[in-house]
Amino acid sequence: MRKIFILSLLAWVLLPVAAQAGQTLPPDSTLRRMAAQMLMVGFRGDTVGPDSDAARYVRDLGVGAVILFDVDLTGDATPGSRNITSRRQLEQTTRRLRAWAKTPLLIALDQEGGRVARLKTQYGFQSTVTAEYIGQVNSLDTTAFYASRIADDLGRSGVNVNLAPVVDLLDPDSPGLGKIQRCFSPDPDIVARNASVFIDCHHRKGVACTLKHFPGSGHARDDSHWGLVDITDVWTERDLQPYRRLIDHNLADVIMTSHVFLRSIDPDHPATLSRRILTDLLRGKLRYDGVILSDDMYMQGIIDLYQIESAIVLAINAGVDMLCVGNNISTGFEADRPFRLVDIIVSAIKDGRIPLSRVQDANRRIAALKTRFRQ
Repeated sequence: MRKIFILSLLAWVLLPVAAQAGQTLPPDSTLRRMAAQMLMVGFRGDTVGPDSDAARYVRDLGVGAVILFDVDLTGDATPGSRNITSRRQLEQTTRRLRAWAKTPLLIALDQEGGRVARLKTQYGFQSTVTAEYIGQVNSLDTTAFYASRIADDLGRSGVNVNLAPVVDLLDPDSPGLGKIQRCFSPDPDIVARNASVFIDCHHRKGVACTLKHFPGSGHARDDSHWGLVDITDVWTERDLQPYRRLIDHNLADVIMTSHVFLRSIDPDHPATLSRRILTDLLRGKLRYDGVILSDDMYMQGIIDLYQIESAIVLAINAGVDMLCVGNNISTGFEADRPFRLVDIIVSAIKDGRIPLSRVQDANRRIAALKTRFRQ
């Protein structure tokens, strides 16, 4: 079965050389499958029946990943109002999602610990601590204890991607990060050391980890959920050190981009849309060949400045392999949004705005990640 899965994915990504040269494109059905694999989407509801949006996205569209939340921020924002209400319910949901999927599915959520934890004790999961607490204690045994609890809850629940750890450097004046204790330390060595243990514990449970938020947003004075963020005057090369260390030790499964402007590298585009930052710096200088995942493409830090169609094209051409569309932020929920995004990507491939080779590369990396962390 594993061989069949790998061969079927290779059939999507290793298309004829003529197609790669732009002479002939594969049929629309193939392009749509490839485009859908590049989406990580959110949905409403804690059940996934045959008529649910979740089934439409996974079964009919064939998305590569889903992202789960416990609180519906587009609704009444009460605990348990989205996808997670109990341990048993989550296990049933992930099992049904995989039953809908024609290829192995990435199921992701944010379980950093502390304030950012979708699996809460009130739903029957183990308690967590903040990354800042772990960094202050700076005991690898303590880190392993709490990381193993998180990884165990995820693995048992059928979740195979944790959107953690944060490897931004701690700055207590950063509103979306340091002020709510999401960062280990201002010392990049402490960050990398504790992140390494956190990731190792997840790997033992078959769960991938996500380093965030590249190129390092720990000193940001604003939050890209709500608008433009510029880190040019506060960012330094030290912000790259945890990424460099973890990449060099093969501990970077997925890296999430940040919607921040770093004008010293790219004066024109935020990191998520910047080829200079994602391809030249992350792929080239840091030699990373894993999956690059965008932060949510509907954050106001993107859509206040760009139409979604142009943002999608820029992001993919910059080097983003998978686009996060949680459908759970201030810009609202749209049930047909994932279908519309696939239309956008396919149209851009067909008219030459996105090279087919770029989509093939993204599918290759996503397939490799699924092979490693298939549940």
